[in-house]
Amino acid sequence: MKLAAVELQWKKSTTYTVLRKLCEKGIFSNEGSIVTARLSKAEYEGRQSRRFVQENFEGSLPRFLAVFAGSDRLSEEEVAALRRLIAENGGDPNE
Repeated sequence: MKLAAVELQWKKSTTYTVLRKLCEKGIFSNEGSIVTARLSKAEYEGRQSRRFVQENFEGSLPRFLAVFAGSDRLSEEEVAALRRLIAENGGDPNE
């Protein structure tokens, strides 16, 4: 709470409200006034990324990638990385 007051100029009530909402979303837990993270940074970023694709591209990762790549050609390294990702997650990298 003191850190939020100094760094963000938040009042005590604001800090408690934000923490409560983050706990409701399952990002933090608050047990006995001890707040702990329930997700790693990577898990949180993954959740946010999936939410972004869902909300903006109707859940279609290929559609997101097409827009993301735009008219730019992907490098050989980027193509190889995407193929590895597909293979590691159960898809056929040659489809």
